[in-house]
Amino acid sequence: MTRENKKSIIDELTEKLKSTPHFYISDASGFSVAQVNGFRKLCFDKGLEYKVYKNTLIKKALENLDADYSEFADNALKGFSGILFSPEVGSLPAKVILDYRKKLATKDKKPLFKGASIEGAQFLGESHLETLSKLKSKEELLGEVISLLQSPATNVVSALQSGKNILAGLVKTLAEKEEA
Repeated sequence: MTRENKKSIIDELTEKLKSTPHFYISDASGFSVAQVNGFRKLCFDKGLEYKVYKNTLIKKALENLDADYSEFADNALKGFSGILFSPEVGSLPAKVILDYRKKLATKDKKPLFKGASIEGAQFLGESHLETLSKLKSKEELLGEVISLLQSPATNVVSALQSGKNILAGLVKTLAEKEEA
């Protein structure tokens, strides 16, 4: 690979990392071609992109980003590395990795989770995978906040609507008492 090729790959990867708020680094070493293709297909079906790069190229691309990824690169970029790009949902790659492990039904944890960057926050190591899979998207969180804010108003309106018959009855009774 020539210097120009490496530079173009680094530039392309840098732009991809800048434009994608969520990315995961995994290790699918030891997979057969069929298993790698199956993992890629699962990623594609879920709206993710999975690409394999040399660690040195990933490291140089991470150095071009605004945030400091030096510790992340030192710990995550060893051995075989593939990147899962998720443009919208930060938890989706973790869910895909866990789903694929269930599909394989083997005791070894393949593909291995090495690290993730979600909205700039960095996570290293397999211990974070389960937690990352349970993260909610911004849209889900906003929906929960809106429903919580609407709940008291909805309760007041429904209480007023259910009590309008009682209120009308009270007013009618009071009016009849005054006449009598």
